[in-house]
Amino acid sequence: MTTHQLPKRVLVAGGAGFLGSHLCDALLARGMRVLCVDSFHTGRRRNLRRHRNDPRFRLLEADIAFDPLPEERLDWVFNLASPASPPHYQADPVRTMMTNVLGTQNLLALAARHGARFVQASTSEVYGDPELHPQREDYWGHVNPIGTRACYDEGKRAAEALCYDHMRAEALDLRVARIFNTYGPRMRADDGRIVSNLLVQAQEGREMTVYGDGSQTRSFCYVSDLVRGLMALMEVEKTPDGPVNLGNPDEVSILALAQRIRDTMRTPSRIVFLPLPSDDPKRRRPDISRARSLLDWCPAVPLDDGLARTAAWFAQGGRARTGEDSFARPAE
Repeated sequence: MTTHQLPKRVLVAGGAGFLGSHLCDALLARGMRVLCVDSFHTGRRRNLRRHRNDPRFRLLEADIAFDPLPEERLDWVFNLASPASPPHYQADPVRTMMTNVLGTQNLLALAARHGARFVQASTSEVYGDPELHPQREDYWGHVNPIGTRACYDEGKRAAEALCYDHMRAEALDLRVARIFNTYGPRMRADDGRIVSNLLVQAQEGREMTVYGDGSQTRSFCYVSDLVRGLMALMEVEKTPDGPVNLGNPDEVSILALAQRIRDTMRTPSRIVFLPLPSDDPKRRRPDISRARSLLDWCPAVPLDDGLARTAAWFAQGGRARTGEDSFARPAE
């Protein structure tokens, strides 16, 4: 078998997380060899249990900011390693910043040494509380650099800068995905994201919490659509000239989302309103013209279908129980 016929070797940093584990599934389904690197700061071993006996899958517990990374042939590197919900990234803001800056630098250097193609999972948070709507990739953003969200917002902005510095200095083949709100099975019930919060509260018959008056908007993309976008971004032969938004352009207010979930689940829960967190974006909607033209990509899963699938996952035991967060095969 010649080199170009060998299965691609792919490193997925943050591969035990909500999004990363779905990406590992997709890569393995395509016959690739996957090295999952995760610190388990927010990722879960239970997300990877289906692959424990797959010889094409390896799991390495490591912190990309501070631990050695394996020196081996790599074709692709996906960097999804960072807490992505405010309660998690604000719990240890210094660690969040270092993961996004030092960790990204370490992965970029590794990719450069092995000539690997690189996808950086950035975020719509780089746009901050945007003054341009919908958000295009050429918008520089409106971010509070010293606020409570800055560890994530500015960490991701710095990571993007590092990516493009490496591209200019070393001709590294890299792509940056600016990911908008994503939801689906394997979300953590305690991650503080609006979809998981509302679904779990509704299922348990508790009060459903909406922050502010609920008029702030988001655009929710189902996880399978997002993974398809990440794969398309990695596979496109011509390196995109700048970041690419990946998200669902269908915009919905948070109050409307809460009412939709309550009505669909026929829960007695009432909606209550709490103070809006600082620097919370008022509107969020991606312009995905670049993704459509460069990747031939757009979301396909309607919000109601995605919410139903996610609700079913939580109802069927999606919340971790004692002993479930284990992985029988030792880390390699």
